[in-house]
Amino acid sequence: MSASYRQPGVVLTDRRFTVPLDHADPAGETIELYAREVVASDKGHQELPWLVYLQGGPGFGANRFVGRQAWLGRALKEFRVLLLDQRGTGHSTPANRQTLPLRGGPAPQADYLAHFRADAIVRDCELIRREVTGGAPWTVLGQSFGGFCAVNYLSTAPEGLAAALITGGLPSLDAHADDVYRAAYPRVERKVTAHYARYPRDVERARRIADHLLSHDVVLPNGYRLTVEAFQSLGILLGGSEGSHRLHFLLEQAFVRTPHGPALSDAFQEEVQALLSYAGHPLYALVHEAIYGQDERPTAWAAERVRAEFPQFDAAKALAGDGPLLFTGECVYPWMFETDPALRPLRETAELLAARTDWPRLYDPARLAANEVPVAAAVYHDDMYVDTAHSLETARAIRGLRTWVTNEFEHDGVRAGGPRVLDRLLALTRDEA
Repeated sequence: MSASYRQPGVVLTDRRFTVPLDHADPAGETIELYAREVVASDKGHQELPWLVYLQGGPGFGANRFVGRQAWLGRALKEFRVLLLDQRGTGHSTPANRQTLPLRGGPAPQADYLAHFRADAIVRDCELIRREVTGGAPWTVLGQSFGGFCAVNYLSTAPEGLAAALITGGLPSLDAHADDVYRAAYPRVERKVTAHYARYPRDVERARRIADHLLSHDVVLPNGYRLTVEAFQSLGILLGGSEGSHRLHFLLEQAFVRTPHGPALSDAFQEEVQALLSYAGHPLYALVHEAIYGQDERPTAWAAERVRAEFPQFDAAKALAGDGPLLFTGECVYPWMFETDPALRPLRETAELLAARTDWPRLYDPARLAANEVPVAAAVYHDDMYVDTAHSLETARAIRGLRTWVTNEFEHDGVRAGGPRVLDRLLALTRDEA
């Protein structure tokens, strides 16, 4: 039974759906999906077109907005919105260290998680669309990985779409995971260089923390083992609109004086463990590289392997000289399944996914070249997470797609500049811009 309730200016309704785990076997095992319907309180009885939101990730549930935050207020002027928790996230049959053992050992767990990529998410959308809209097409808004899903949607079920809006999420149609990370490390280095230019004292602060971690065994209060590589991975912050400032504030509170000498402060450790733990979104770590798998080559821990091609990211070498410590970006490394207590029980499952060689193709270039769905995409010129060159190449491959290339926002532009970003994309799909 659906339950409705109110927040300022909106009416919310909980929606639940049953879908096949494997859409190739519709009579087989099923899983549950959860979505939150949102409508403006003064439009609750109106017949409105639908907009379904696909969150970035993979592995994150839809935003839990309060009222009309971010882009939602603009959307509610003309849409009824469905905030979908993609399979395995939020309230949608969660997949984590607590639930996955119900599948059995690592091999059946890996087989199960092979059904949690963009292709399955889109087929979920098509099943629930018929129930939600009565069969009418809807508009999809895809942020980051949600944009990857939108491109799969255009490849496999364009008849379900009235329009597609993509923010920071145009994937390469054919790049292997190696290619993705080979393009990523230079972008990350540029972001780190820009951060140190803004906050020059952070160069020494970061070196001091890294030096401390190389000579001390630091275990955070939640059991996370803070290695120097884990500390470097805090560079993922630098892809967000406020990320450089957040990293700076974190570094400046790292040490306190104690009777036994300088130590990493409780405040620093508390914030770091919240930033590094995958307890709330383990699917991100488990299937992150799998979202790039499309051929017979395994992803095989691409971020770790390709990192070896960029020795400037080696902390020990940086500390041996007088250069700055480089942070890393949006990467999942095998050591995370040792350092993070939320991931340790899933290490063998992750290894099996990394070795998998039977990933189906996600995108259909021929169908995209013949696309008839109105599509608009925000491409962030300095995006740290999604390569701009890859995005623009894909934009050219999708017939009729209109891009808005901007350096006004970082990757999280749909949050930071939500109403303006959504307004611009809607205008582009309607030839109003």
